[in-house]
Amino acid sequence: MEPDPRFTLANERTFLTWLSTALALSAGGVAMAAVPEGVFAPWARTLLAVVLVTLSALAAGMAYPRWRNIQRALRRQEPLPPPALAVVFGVGVTAVAVIALICIVVAA
Repeated sequence: MEPDPRFTLANERTFLTWLSTALALSAGGVAMAAVPEGVFAPWARTLLAVVLVTLSALAAGMAYPRWRNIQRALRRQEPLPPPALAVVFGVGVTAVAVIALICIVVAA
């Protein structure tokens, strides 16, 4: 059975949002790696850049499987799968923000 097109299109928009988020995280990681040496300690710059790019890879890598699983559930009229990486992204982005905040306060 074909699901309501509105749900399919909403699922597609969510997929594209995951890809946009991945691109933003990747750009943030590259920007963090390019921060001048005097701003953050080298280890902090590297750590923040690696975490951001890793989150980017996870977002991009999990976008299609998530889209596919939701589409399958919609077609079978089953419950939608839970967002498996929500906790990882919440904790990861929070960690980046806290580490960056600490570095900014210490540098000031």
